[in-house]
Amino acid sequence: MWFLVLIAPVSVAAAVMILRKLGGGKFPWLQFYSKGKESGFNIREINLLRKVAVENRMENPTSLFWSIKQLDRSIKGMIIKFRSEGRESQAPSAEFLSKLYDFRRRVEMDLPRYKLGLKSTKKLPAHQVMTITLPGIGSFKSQIVENLKKYLAISYPQGPALPPDFSWRAQRINIYFWRIDDAGYVFESKVIDDFRDQDYSILHITHSDNLIRSQKRRSVRVAMNRPAYLYPLAGTGAVDYEEETSRGLRCRLVDLSEEGAAVLIGGRAKIGLVVKFQFSLDQDNVVMCGIVKGITFNQKSN
Repeated sequence: MWFLVLIAPVSVAAAVMILRKLGGGKFPWLQFYSKGKESGFNIREINLLRKVAVENRMENPTSLFWSIKQLDRSIKGMIIKFRSEGRESQAPSAEFLSKLYDFRRRVEMDLPRYKLGLKSTKKLPAHQVMTITLPGIGSFKSQIVENLKKYLAISYPQGPALPPDFSWRAQRINIYFWRIDDAGYVFESKVIDDFRDQDYSILHITHSDNLIRSQKRRSVRVAMNRPAYLYPLAGTGAVDYEEETSRGLRCRLVDLSEEGAAVLIGGRAKIGLVVKFQFSLDQDNVVMCGIVKGITFNQKSN
């Protein structure tokens, strides 16, 4: 009898200690584990995520499965933890971090700005860069000066030489633009008026409520501003990921994602060119190879 009386309080105390260690009695066990399974993690990984939530004293642990901010904090915390334990390069750690990165991408790409897109040019901001195609002549660069209720005022198109008596007025044009953090769009428009002789030459063009979304984002893109070196390659057969010791063409990395990068270089680039470039990220040197898929050339600044 005394034996049983003594065991009871010890068992309760042990249970309390275990609960505190695992996240406390208020931890939303059922919701956390069910959401973790739904998100594609196994029990061992969910246990690890639960430890992350507990260590960070998260008020709402399940937010780890939908909050980008919490995910970023957690990924950073896991990297620091793995590094301190010397496990960063081990297969289980790398696999778990890869799964976290994949999940974070899914969470971000489910945001409305990636899925809903743009329906009308009336929502476009000033300074939006556009490519104008004039059938039979070529492509021109322009940008929005002002978005008004009845029309768009755009800067005078820069591109191929036009006849001296040419007027943009009444011309039907095709316009392409890339919306940051979204996708590429194409629409048709008509030039309402040509103000070439004004102090600041502009065109007025019609709005469109029929935008075609031409390319959806598939990966998270991060703006960068880092010096890099570019090395043109003879072809895909010359691709390797060995770090170059000689200095290549100086360039600037301005954009980075899982699927590619954007670099700013001096001079005109060429679509289809196979290149290698390398840059530093934290204390590591990164080498990337790829094929130039698109270019934007600023003639004024070369």
